Amino acid sequence: MNLRDLKYLVTLADLRHFGKAAEACFVSQPTLSTQIMKLEEELGVALFERAPRKVMLTAAGQDVVQRARRIVAEVDELKEAARRSQDPASGTLRLGAFPTLAPYLLPHVVPQLREQFPKLELLLVEEKSDVLLQRLREGKIDAALLALPVHDEQLHAELLFEEPFLLAAPSQHPLAHQPHLSTRDLSDETLLLLEDGHCLRDQALDVCRLSGAQEKSGFRATSLETLRQMVAAGVGVTLLPQLAVHPSIPQPTGVQLVTFAAPTPSRKIALVWRKSSAMNAFLKQLADTISTQAQAQLESAAA
Repeated sequence: MNLRDLKYLVTLADLRHFGKAAEACFVSQPTLSTQIMKLEEELGVALFERAPRKVMLTAAGQDVVQRARRIVAEVDELKEAARRSQDPASGTLRLGAFPTLAPYLLPHVVPQLREQFPKLELLLVEEKSDVLLQRLREGKIDAALLALPVHDEQLHAELLFEEPFLLAAPSQHPLAHQPHLSTRDLSDETLLLLEDGHCLRDQALDVCRLSGAQEKSGFRATSLETLRQMVAAGVGVTLLPQLAVHPSIPQPTGVQLVTFAAPTPSRKIALVWRKSSAMNAFLKQLADTISTQAQAQLESAAA
């Protein structure tokens, strides 16, 4: 057993196809197939169920692949630690962010990161939070911008900022012209929410539970822009994070934004990375830069 074989194993587990896995590993399909069979013989268990058009992991295979991912990730971290000891701010950084944050924060942050770290190649990944967490654990990304809490003892979360929510209501709605709202004012409301998998949905549901509001049945949006347009159409009200309503972002006609009085509903955003990461010191620098830029944008949006 060697590291190369473990990489073959992980790639095949990801792609579930011998031909595609061989191509991704830059080897022939017979070579990859032979090495996987040798690995199974060495371990004494079948790792894959082989069908004519698909490959599936066995129960034993799932456990072995999970361990193999950790080994491959640790070796990658070792190599990265050696390289970054020479120049911490160079190389590639794979950074994840979830969809209700990425388009509203990253355009303000990335130019500053490029200026501060000119040798850094930044690869951005936009996915839902659960996908980012899985990729982070597997070593497929180096860090992710996520909403707290994050429950994983293997991960470090560096708080960056707290982002308030505003109520977006149709202009003719009774709450639209209040100077400030309390969460109690939502007690008789039905809120438009995002579909399952978005962390903003979970955050909005928390506000609903605290205020007594309900989710509007029969409707779940796929994006913040859909929510905005539905509010403009008079379908209902929703919660929007403050960065998403920055003055530089056009709002549809007919949408009124209303702030909340303290205690303001909000979400806490952190930069999250593996505690074992070789980039720990650099990621703390990165977190400071992102935090500074985000705070400036929040102040601008609130002005």
